[in-house]
Amino acid sequence: MTKVLIILPCFNEAETIYATIVELKAVLKHSKNICPTVLVVNDCSTDTSFDEIKKTGVICIDLPINLGIGGAMQTGYKYAQKHDFDIAVQFDGDGQHDPNYIISLIQPIINKKANVVIGSRFIEKTGFQSSFLRRLGIKYFSFLNNFLVKVNVLDTTSGFRAFDSKVIEQVCEYYPENYPEPESIILFAFKKFKVLEVPVLMKAREGGKSSISGLSSAFYMFKVTIGTLFLYIRLASKKRK
Repeated sequence: MTKVLIILPCFNEAETIYATIVELKAVLKHSKNICPTVLVVNDCSTDTSFDEIKKTGVICIDLPINLGIGGAMQTGYKYAQKHDFDIAVQFDGDGQHDPNYIISLIQPIINKKANVVIGSRFIEKTGFQSSFLRRLGIKYFSFLNNFLVKVNVLDTTSGFRAFDSKVIEQVCEYYPENYPEPESIILFAFKKFKVLEVPVLMKAREGGKSSISGLSSAFYMFKVTIGTLFLYIRLASKKRK
């Protein structure tokens, strides 16, 4: 039986986190051939998220300080490693991800065809496709990753992804802090992990507020570009030694 940990990072998602977990648990109840566990990492939310999480009865790590998405997810990955999970799945708490696609996401890992599987909304181009500016940014990061490490990922910022035990071990050692999704593709390439995308359907955010909007979008692109380039240079230098 494959042990699968579904990790939900949560920061001020009081409007959606309860319904998201309830839907997730209902879908997982019918899963076959896997042993799923839900873990929520509450990243020091300042709203009532923690109270909403407690109502569901799932495992929750309540962080005393805000670590950001990278730190919250690394906390979840360390839990997965400590408890010997075979696969870890990142699943957003804002209602955007459809739990019915979890099996499709982890199947390539179970079949030994991939180490990392990313749920992509752009393969079949169905469901919520994000805003025009965000799609433009995603295409830019896709180009940047492809240019630097020759890995072609269409949905570079997708937070719906699955890692096998080898990747879990690696991201417990190091995982990008602020915007890990696009930057981590550089890491996976240098570590020679097989990255695969599978089509998923995503919905618009059901509540809360994205940290990437308005003027922050330009700052986001600048910061992730710098982070990606520095990570590439650091890993390339280490490889040459």
